[in-house]
Amino acid sequence: VQLQASGGGSAQTGGSLRLSCAASGLRLDQYSIGWFRQVSGKEREGVSCMSGSDDGTHYLESVKGRFTISRDVDNSVFYLQMNSLKPEDTAVYFCAADPLYGSTWYSSGGIDYWGKGTQVTVSS
Repeated sequence: VQLQASGGGSAQTGGSLRLSCAASGLRLDQYSIGWFRQVSGKEREGVSCMSGSDDGTHYLESVKGRFTISRDVDNSVFYLQMNSLKPEDTAVYFCAADPLYGSTWYSSGGIDYWGKGTQVTVSS
């Protein structure tokens, strides 16, 4: 399994960015997928995840209504659309996949597969 994240960059407060994660070696309708982020010196935190089987989603409270996770099963790519960005969204973002959903995604330690991080910087 390989995950390749892209789409990070810089934005101003209120702006938008879309992160992409190209997946190989797995089917997105058979694995749960998601995004974590990490600020230097802090623990990696879950931002959003999606169930492989039923499209169920979950979001970090602080991004609800602003971020949307989605997937393209046929092309094996999933996304994180980030709108109304805030400076506190600045972090390195990681895409992830795991055969399981639910409590597996409560912490980064339970996740099997990771992409390399992509930096998102939001300026005020």
